[in-house]
Amino acid sequence: MSDNNTTDEPSEYPLGKNPDQVETPTGKTMSDVTLESLADGDVDAADIRISAETLEKQATVAESAGRSQMKQNFQRAAELTEIPDERILEIYNALRPSGAEKETLLEIADELEDEYDAQINAELVREAAEVYETRGLY
Repeated sequence: MSDNNTTDEPSEYPLGKNPDQVETPTGKTMSDVTLESLADGDVDAADIRISAETLEKQATVAESAGRSQMKQNFQRAAELTEIPDERILEIYNALRPSGAEKETLLEIADELEDEYDAQINAELVREAAEVYETRGLY
């Protein structure tokens, strides 16, 4: 990778080596998040969450290293940044074996697609629903 990167592609790994290229969901860069800014009250919890864009950059790095599974994990995580934490925990509990009926899991998959445009996660939930049925876990 080049140090003269002019695109959205990450120039090196870890991304923190270029803290001005890594933004939080509130638009602050890693350079903006310091102990001083925290002590001054200029940074709060929303400023230190990871953004979907940063996770997509991580996915690009993983792909360039030939790590397709890791790339998919980052892409799934990027999709999840749009979903409220409470809802993620509810979905997590539903995905436990015997945590929900197949119909409920399929409704969750539809919700992920329709409300959050989380296609990769929706497919994962549908796959879980099928596997649970095959294994008699309902």
